[in-house]
Amino acid sequence: MNTTISRRQLFRGVLALGGVVAVGGSLAACTTTEPGGPEAGGGGGLLERARQQGLRIAIGNEPPYTELSPDGTVTGAEPDVVRAVAARMGIDQVEGIVSGYDAMIPGLKANRWDTIAAGLFMKQSRCREVSYASPVIVSTESFGVRPGNPENIATIADVLERADLRVGVVPGGFEQGILETAGVGAGQIINVTDARGGADALNADRIDAFLLPTLSLRELEGVEVTEPIEDAPSTGSSAAFRPEDQDFLDAYNEELEKFKTEPEFAEILEKWGFDPTVVEGVTTEELCAVDG
Repeated sequence: MNTTISRRQLFRGVLALGGVVAVGGSLAACTTTEPGGPEAGGGGGLLERARQQGLRIAIGNEPPYTELSPDGTVTGAEPDVVRAVAARMGIDQVEGIVSGYDAMIPGLKANRWDTIAAGLFMKQSRCREVSYASPVIVSTESFGVRPGNPENIATIADVLERADLRVGVVPGGFEQGILETAGVGAGQIINVTDARGGADALNADRIDAFLLPTLSLRELEGVEVTEPIEDAPSTGSSAAFRPEDQDFLDAYNEELEKFKTEPEFAEILEKWGFDPTVVEGVTTEELCAVDG
């Protein structure tokens, strides 16, 4: 894939807006397992447990952020970064658990997993509930539309001006928040299962467009992708932890910041279509200022 987000200004200029399947695995591959497991506890307790039993991460299945391969391997930009940082911390096993976005934070609080590594974009409401690591990804949003964009949908304002337009979103996703924060009517917001489900709904004329990160849409066949939406917020993501695991987060951030200066970090981001330079200088505090 040759698509990258090459301009940090795409992030800087838009801060105004703001059922679980488990697939455990080692550093190389994953096997089916059950969610849950021992309570994580806080701080150093999590680090010791993760070194002994592995780190449990919640993922979506939305390339290029996260991807579950047919053989059960968990990969994608965020899991690959977490796996590399965890190895530096002496954690040899990373277990991926597929979750809906609306269940990720509740599952983290319930100790079903130890961190979220799923492209769960930062915004004010989420940052009040979880503690994010140093940013790894900065992203933009686009609409997926039928070829030729027959409804001529390009902005959130277009959706607001036309009450007949139906826009698909993944429940609990950042994009649902974009539409709700902008004041789009509930009847216009249609839930789809995931990116592929959005494409199917589009082709079946159940929706007129669906809203996802630009790179997620570009992974799909048969869907036209609009330019990044000018009046939608660009934000970013990284691993998210329980606030009580601050000691673990501090240790994770220390290794992550070192890792971000090394070629392997850039290689991971570029492999999945991201520009690793866009995140330079961007802080968690900035990303957490996004409304929603």
